Amino acid sequence: MFEKKEYTLGSGHLHVEVCNAATFDPDTFDWDKFFGSEENLLGRIKGGAKFEYSTEKYEDEDDLGYVKISEITKENVKLTSGVMTWNGYTLETLCSTARVTPNEDGSYRVKIGGLGNQNDKNYIIGFEHKSKKLRVIIVGKNTEGFSFDFTQDKATVIDCVFTAEAADSEGTLIIIDDLRKKTAEASASSTAEAENTGA
Repeated sequence: MFEKKEYTLGSGHLHVEVCNAATFDPDTFDWDKFFGSEENLLGRIKGGAKFEYSTEKYEDEDDLGYVKISEITKENVKLTSGVMTWNGYTLETLCSTARVTPNEDGSYRVKIGGLGNQNDKNYIIGFEHKSKKLRVIIVGKNTEGFSFDFTQDKATVIDCVFTAEAADSEGTLIIIDDLRKKTAEASASSTAEAENTGA
């Protein structure tokens, strides 16, 4: 049944953690803990978050138009956002060649570049709407670099684009958890069960 009343308005929070491909399973992962953490917030975002799903197709037909072929050959998912509060560790997450060296006085130096410095880290990237009733999740990394401007009358915002990779053995690229219809009874039951199991 299609939705006729619920709508989504406004931005939210962007959570990021390194993904251990050997143990990660999106169906058993503790998403409440992931989205409940302040430690994995990439930063306060500006301009919201945009998820884009696109496909590439192979199309062909015979000379007389009797047989037509149209088949999806590739799927692409990208998450675009802007990070308004950031530091060197934000840049390290956004760039596979970035290295952060902290100093004793609290400062740090960030070095970016050098293909030999690439790491193979993939990340769990989750956007949670401010209502906490809608979550969108991908596994991937920032593959298109980043940009930020220092201007006189605007806060510096780092624009980034995360490209999704398969999150499971089924090839899932994007996961959407819609909690808007979750009943209060179900929420209370889940909380009680977590408390009883010591989770």
